[in-house]
Amino acid sequence: MRVLSFVIVKPDLRSLTLAQLQALCAELGWPRYTAAQVFTWLWQKGVDDLAAMTNLSKERRALLSERFSLLPPLSSLLSTASDDDGTTKFTFKLADGNIIESVLIGEGSGVLGFEGPGSMTRTPALSDRGLRGQPPDAGTPARRTVCVSTQVGCKLGCTFCFTGTHGFRRDLSWHEIAAQVLAVRSFVIRHSDFVITNVVFMGMGEPFLNYDATIEAAKTINAENGLGIGARRITISTSGIPDGIRAFARVEEQFRLALSLNASDDETRSRLMPVNKIHPLKDVMAAMRDYTDAKGKRVTFEYVLVDGINNRDRDVKQLAALLKGIPCKLNLIPLNPFAGCELTPPAPESVETFARKLWPHVPAVTVRRSKGASILAGCGQLAGLAG
Repeated sequence: MRVLSFVIVKPDLRSLTLAQLQALCAELGWPRYTAAQVFTWLWQKGVDDLAAMTNLSKERRALLSERFSLLPPLSSLLSTASDDDGTTKFTFKLADGNIIESVLIGEGSGVLGFEGPGSMTRTPALSDRGLRGQPPDAGTPARRTVCVSTQVGCKLGCTFCFTGTHGFRRDLSWHEIAAQVLAVRSFVIRHSDFVITNVVFMGMGEPFLNYDATIEAAKTINAENGLGIGARRITISTSGIPDGIRAFARVEEQFRLALSLNASDDETRSRLMPVNKIHPLKDVMAAMRDYTDAKGKRVTFEYVLVDGINNRDRDVKQLAALLKGIPCKLNLIPLNPFAGCELTPPAPESVETFARKLWPHVPAVTVRRSKGASILAGCGQLAGLAG
């Protein structure tokens, strides 16, 4: 006779939002402030042991322990890989065995900026000292950015992106997204003396196809008793989901928005980004204009440069017309190649020429130098592969 055994899996306490913790406290007859205490321990302090929550009574900790587990922020850190430019890629194994990647981008993202007619300058935080891995000049805060994923894989299949070549597995939960920052912060605390200053939702997946989890994660990353990253230092990038863009305009927190544009006409954009066949430029740009009208602040347009496809003279004219009247910055990103990619990046001199032609037609133009390319941590190179 076979004996069947059952394992009761308790929910992870860290999976509860602050509102859910408040509802739990109300159910248990605990003061409302207890929810904030627990939330602070989970996210600001990052504990993974209920016994560490010393401002809760032993009785309350025991009751929580009966009902919930408290797992490490992500099930397993499989590996880290570092580039000489200061970039570190983190490969995480989730509780269900799926794999995701996050990236820590060090001081100096290598951004060149066109901030005046015909001139090219570096922003202070991205000085030559930072590009050489040296401490920033006195008074200049070191910029350390975590790039997080929102999905396991991606549905969109952009031709310049490695992630889409491996298909789509599932959405990440809000706490799996926020926990990437928590886990990277824990690693940073153990191995260095700097702090994380910025977070970008630009890793694996399309954030606005996992909208609710993305926004909840961003709010936790921003919360004072969460991870405490300023809202204006949190950027969410979309490939162009109009409903998501308009919903994002109604979010109270002052998060920043970036659009992965990559072409100045529908034919080219559909070739690079199949999602454009569903959401053409007309609809996407209308949503972006609605967003800037509602929020009254600048947005970023990201433009992956592919040689001979979207860096022609006609693209300069079409981009100028497309972005006219929108408070924005155009961020040019030379393609980061990957195995199986049939596209090629333009030569550096071609990138600079294209950027100079765009000025002064666009309010601000920057060129992002490749970071983390040698470890497949650059823009468009994440895939969630165990190595």
